Amino acid sequence: MENTPVGVRKGAWSTEEDVLLRKCIENFGEGKWHLVPLRAGLNRCRKSCRLRWLNYLKPNIKRGQFNNDEVDLIIRLHKLLGNRWSLIAGRLPGRTANDVKNVWNSHIEKKLLYGGGDGGSQSCAESDYVHQHRTAPTSDLPELITSYRRKSDESK
Repeated sequence: MENTPVGVRKGAWSTEEDVLLRKCIENFGEGKWHLVPLRAGLNRCRKSCRLRWLNYLKPNIKRGQFNNDEVDLIIRLHKLLGNRWSLIAGRLPGRTANDVKNVWNSHIEKKLLYGGGDGGSQSCAESDYVHQHRTAPTSDLPELITSYRRKSDESK
């Protein structure tokens, strides 16, 4: 038996609900998620509203495939931080923790474990990660982030 309040809607979000949530966030800002369903006139729980905003509706979310620089940075940061997806996503502008976790679990980890299906070509970070020839000290983290941001700015 679930502990969901009576009348709270579950399942897929409609376009109308997305519009109501966007308007509410525009008017009142992010935060105080316990008030969002009431203010927006939504029949959803606060967690559902928060996750919908953070993972789908937030304007600065970057969609699409991760480029090689992003994948390389994810591998290096995972090596340093482990499965701390929100910390890793914080170093990738526009990417959500959920997207980073999903790409790791569905693509990167398998590629590292099984050698990928692309003829065995691995980046430096992938090779280091798989073979454990060296461990990057935590002091390398700012340098990694700066290098990624520089490459990201050049591609714009």
